[in-house]
Amino acid sequence: MIYPIVLYGDPILKGKAKEIEKGTIDVGELSEDMFETMKAASGIGLAAPQIGKSWKMFVVDTSHLEDEKVNDFRQVFVNPKVIEEKGKPWNFEEGCLSIPGIREEIKRNGVLRLKYYDVNWEPHEDTFDGMKARIIQHEYDHLTGTLFTDYLTPLKKRLLRAKLSNISKGKIDIDYKVKAPLKKINYVNTI
Repeated sequence: MIYPIVLYGDPILKGKAKEIEKGTIDVGELSEDMFETMKAASGIGLAAPQIGKSWKMFVVDTSHLEDEKVNDFRQVFVNPKVIEEKGKPWNFEEGCLSIPGIREEIKRNGVLRLKYYDVNWEPHEDTFDGMKARIIQHEYDHLTGTLFTDYLTPLKKRLLRAKLSNISKGKIDIDYKVKAPLKKINYVNTI
């Protein structure tokens, strides 16, 4: 099932996601729906809050990328917890399915250690680096109510104010299914 992507301005994107208790939802079915939704939107990562579910879960699939270092990365992360972020911070232009049409340079640490459960509720503690770490950090941020635009300077946020306002009103031209905010929160005025 393809879910509509929740757009910037919806309160769920700024809230803290809740842990999933084993057996309360079918994480296998939800993850397949999330992979299908993400593929339909040409994304590489998708967090549950982005489909209107305030749960600590995200999926990553880079199989369609040409970069050999990350093109085999398809994973489900349930109840992830960052153990450590380290390594030399590096800039990279990021975008987000919930904030279409905006891409900005974001600085993130190069190495990430994460505890999580997989789709079969098997526990893992793994270290990721480079692009894999960056993708995970971006999706993990969605579980804490942080958007990549939160890392921008006040000047950059002011310059994007009109675009962000249009996104929050659903005034966008994209080719995937979206859900405009039900209850508008004016993030733009907080920048």
